[in-house]
Amino acid sequence: MALASFTIPPPPASFIAKKDLGLSAFTSSSSSPPFSVPKCKKSVSKKIVSVMAPQQSERMPATTGSVKTAMTMTEKIFARACEEPQVSPGDNVWVNVDILMTHDISGPGSIGIFKREFGPHAKVWDREKVVVIPDHYIFTEDKLANRNVDILRDFCNDQDIKYFYDIKDLGNYKANPDYKGVCHVALAQEGHCRPGEVLLGTDSHTCTAGAFGQFATGIGNTDAGFVLGTGKLLLKVPPTLKFVMDGEMPDYLLAKDLILQIIGEISVAGATYKSMEFVGTTVESLTMEERMTLCNMVIEAGGKNGVVPADSTTFKYLEDKTSLPYEPVYSDAQARFLTGYRFDVTKLEPLVAKPHSPDNRALARECKDVKIDRVYIGSCTGGKTEDFMAAAKVFLASGKKVRVPTFLVPATGKVWMDLYTLPVPGSGGKTCSQIFEEAGCDTPANPSCGACMGGPRDTYARMNKPVVCVSTTNRNFPGRMGHKEGQIYLASPYTAAASALTGFVTDPREFLQ
Repeated sequence: MALASFTIPPPPASFIAKKDLGLSAFTSSSSSPPFSVPKCKKSVSKKIVSVMAPQQSERMPATTGSVKTAMTMTEKIFARACEEPQVSPGDNVWVNVDILMTHDISGPGSIGIFKREFGPHAKVWDREKVVVIPDHYIFTEDKLANRNVDILRDFCNDQDIKYFYDIKDLGNYKANPDYKGVCHVALAQEGHCRPGEVLLGTDSHTCTAGAFGQFATGIGNTDAGFVLGTGKLLLKVPPTLKFVMDGEMPDYLLAKDLILQIIGEISVAGATYKSMEFVGTTVESLTMEERMTLCNMVIEAGGKNGVVPADSTTFKYLEDKTSLPYEPVYSDAQARFLTGYRFDVTKLEPLVAKPHSPDNRALARECKDVKIDRVYIGSCTGGKTEDFMAAAKVFLASGKKVRVPTFLVPATGKVWMDLYTLPVPGSGGKTCSQIFEEAGCDTPANPSCGACMGGPRDTYARMNKPVVCVSTTNRNFPGRMGHKEGQIYLASPYTAAASALTGFVTDPREFLQ
């Protein structure tokens, strides 16, 4: 069996003495909000439940050091962020936020709430901890979409926001030196992701940053407006699910297959308001971009956040990304997990999620008779450099041309540049762009979220007709990429490229073995 699950029952109730665990060094340096916000205080009932305690024998002092309850990674990050030595699942705590990210869809609403609640001339709590990234509806003539970016620009200029990645010339993205592209990939590339920190964003796929060993989750406009003014947010500590993935990764699988396997196993509601922690030899072998793919789609299982323990791979990636200090945390050996799942990755096969849900899992080879109309490679899930390298590997191995329109949307400007400069291994020096051109794919588009979320009708590669698409994106609900009668098969870049070559949903092993 590729999967085994185990449930760890809660221990018997006990009295835990809160001792100083040396967390004072993690106190936030953020300035105080204009009004008092309590710190991680639990409500205590004043109802009298007993007037006399039972007689107890004298207790001798403990000789084993501080009394402490083991915690998971996510619980430790919460404890540090609320300046308490201990937290437990279900606790409602005020956390200090390290980074708040917003973009062109949710940013204007968050800004409006901030101004309404704190005043039209109020200043954000920390201009260097707010990251504003236009990325969703960018390359369009839609006036309302364009207005959203203008609102972001005016606010960032007024607030002197340090990290605003602006775009003004929509005709040529390269004429905009500050523009980056998809927020979740840009956050990593620009050094805003650090182990042990709290990163909140007005986008459900903010959980991508959990790949760096931090707590990252999406929040709504109201919460974001509050964070803009205070740098704090009231959050409930989630219980943690543990996913152990062991075994050498087969050369026809990618992290997208792993997360589709998990979502298919537990369903789109299986991790509702739970942390999903990924460990095991397979996870340790993944690159940072593949770990980002894994954490990116925990929200499709209902997860509050996904997290991967930081290691040498993480630290190496961050070497030239950030100069700010960070301190990773790790789950204690005796940490309590709500449920555990174990996978033997060597026994898994390439997967797809059939319409119209990410948990509608099927083997790619079982869908070989599904005729498709197009392929889309892009998004925060499947538009990173390594995703395009994987697709190029399939095209290179086949030596054939695609049989359906194949749209390529790099996540960021850096990814776009990589497609034209980095040689694909085993290609004799050819770049992705050369291989894509030889295979008959569309020219790589301007970096953005593109058609992943549909967008205005003039959005590049939007599904304006009821077509069938194999996509490396993250959701396949009706209307997600445009037309409400369109059909979306979620897949890895390997499977997407293989399907482009045949015109049917195709197992990439047809070309990789």
